[in-house]
Amino acid sequence: MKQRRQMRHRRRQRGIAMLVAILLVAFATILAAAIGFKSAMAARRGTATLALDQSVLVAEAAEALAAYALREDSKAGKTADFQAEAWGQPLGPVEVVPGITLEAYLQDATGRFNLNSLVGQDGTVDQNVLHDLEHLMMNVGVEPKWASLIADWIDPDSTPLPDGAEDSAYAAQNPPYRAPNTFITSPSELLALPGFGRDRYLRLEPFVTALPRNATINVCSASGEVLDALIGEGHKEFSGDAQRLTKSRESACFPTLDEYKASFGGDTQALQRLGDRVKQTSAYFRLTSVVTIGSADFNLYSLLQRDETGQVHVLMRSFTPD
Repeated sequence: MKQRRQMRHRRRQRGIAMLVAILLVAFATILAAAIGFKSAMAARRGTATLALDQSVLVAEAAEALAAYALREDSKAGKTADFQAEAWGQPLGPVEVVPGITLEAYLQDATGRFNLNSLVGQDGTVDQNVLHDLEHLMMNVGVEPKWASLIADWIDPDSTPLPDGAEDSAYAAQNPPYRAPNTFITSPSELLALPGFGRDRYLRLEPFVTALPRNATINVCSASGEVLDALIGEGHKEFSGDAQRLTKSRESACFPTLDEYKASFGGDTQALQRLGDRVKQTSAYFRLTSVVTIGSADFNLYSLLQRDETGQVHVLMRSFTPD
């Protein structure tokens, strides 16, 4: 009996020892997996950070190439800027170094309606610009009342325009917020207008931009909807035949400034309302750079300004489009 009890005791000891060994192996496996996972994630983060730094450097090289093209265009003394010129031709895809590819294209940023032009230098709303924005909204299927809300979003005072809104309207939202009462940096801010919604934004976004207040509209690159909106309500001379507009711009500026003013049909009041808000040259350009590193794509959107001396400056960079 004593011998049997000793044998059972030894078997229990061996079972406990085996269970302890299994637990130690399990703990060691978990610990090794955790260390391996953290090491792998650290390596991935390091690789991603390096790739991002490389992509920004390559995109800055694209900015330098764009600036060179714009300076050369300025030196040529041309009297019109249009997309068919050398600066408007896309670059790439080109392999910068093994494994890194760059694509880039430059667009005229002044071919759209500048929302910041709604407010003049004195801080008051320019009624001529406000009416033009209302005409543009009607051309693209958006209710014109939203023009006053946009103007109130930008102007510095707290007194709402007719059909406009100030802090009291935004404070009632959930969560509550206030009108910025300053110039906008992206048309996507329109989504903050209560009730504006995504559908209206998608209809209007291709025709508007956010540039410094004094930026003019280039008639050589403005869409037909924008050109017609500046003429007046109900005009469809340019937007009614989009193919003609596109075809005419394949190798030249169309319409030229003189041709565009002639389309007003001698309406001196409309021409006076237009003032000097249109030109056939551009001072602001938007560069889109797409850098591919391995299987990852990085986009950088740069706003460039070409001053009167032909020098080019980077005003803003963003990793997301408007």
